[in-house]
Amino acid sequence: MRRQLPAVPACGASVLLRQQPPHLMNTIGVAIVGCGGISLQNHLPGLALCANTRVVALCDTNPATLEKASRDTGIGVTSTKFEEIVTRDDVHAVIIATPNVSHAPIAHAAIDAGKHVLCEKPLAMNYPEAQVMAESAEAAGIRHMTAFTYRFVPAMRYLGHLIAQGDLGHAYHYRSCRLQDWGTRNLGWRQVKALAATGELGDMLSHRIDFAQHLIGPMKRLVANAKRLVDVRGGQPSDLEDWVAILAEFHTGATGVLESSKLASGRNESARSLDYVELNGSEGTFEFTTGKWNELQHGKLGGPGLTPLPVPREFWVWPGCPRDPSIGDPLITFRYDQAFEFIDAIRNQRPCVPSFQDGVRTQAVIDATMVSAGTHAWVELPND
Repeated sequence: MRRQLPAVPACGASVLLRQQPPHLMNTIGVAIVGCGGISLQNHLPGLALCANTRVVALCDTNPATLEKASRDTGIGVTSTKFEEIVTRDDVHAVIIATPNVSHAPIAHAAIDAGKHVLCEKPLAMNYPEAQVMAESAEAAGIRHMTAFTYRFVPAMRYLGHLIAQGDLGHAYHYRSCRLQDWGTRNLGWRQVKALAATGELGDMLSHRIDFAQHLIGPMKRLVANAKRLVDVRGGQPSDLEDWVAILAEFHTGATGVLESSKLASGRNESARSLDYVELNGSEGTFEFTTGKWNELQHGKLGGPGLTPLPVPREFWVWPGCPRDPSIGDPLITFRYDQAFEFIDAIRNQRPCVPSFQDGVRTQAVIDATMVSAGTHAWVELPND
């Protein structure tokens, strides 16, 4: 049975909607460049939540993928060339969901055309490339966003709130562990260095690097290792790492330990696999897993251990988003808040959260990790 892309109607047609916000503006036209799984699973349903927002054009370099996306969504404006899409007058914003190697060229074309840009992570192929993207976006005065989707997990948002109000105290340790079972299947462009630059590091650990710097602050230095344990995936060569680990020191003095693997056999994948973060501070400990979207674990200094800490309902949905958290799988639907944040930032002419700058900071850590893994030495992070 053919899997269909969700339709992209006006906001009122979505079953995930509650009452729409009262402020209405002219329709924002969005172009999606890259019609693969991320667009189907995250971007299209999220845009369907947004008042007066319409996907007006699709782009993909694969004609078959593009034709299927057009057929299933009813969007008739298509092209295999992003240059033809991002310059259209009815396109006001562009979502980039393509192989990493094409992020910068598409983003610059969109920025030059005055379009707002949401780009998948990692932001670029390397730190200098990411820096130029952010500088160009700022100079053009457009809204820019890096798709660190897990920032929108309710428990993650509540954890950030608790840390900001001082409940952790002085941070001692940050640790995260992302374990999935991807076996030896073909990962497409994600196993090709020329197209992706990094493997598990950019694909999955980039989210946890963003977690760390969002919650604790910037990393100061790190030492890392990365390893490719599977050389052939689905009959095709792989030249990228499928496991990576980082030992870090933050500017605050806190330590960090981050690990991520595609080869944790039996762990399942996606929302059903282990995605764990723990922070220890002078006042206590917080533990967060994406699988428990509305609960943290918390223990106070000198206490008996960790106990459940429910996430208040005010954190279940991104501020202002009309998504109903009681509808759909909550391990999936939180991702739709990302598109709402992007569109809302455009409407209100404010910075997006997370921005290209957040993508740049993560890219600096990615680059330093690969240098350290190659030299087996500590690497200092840039101070900017």
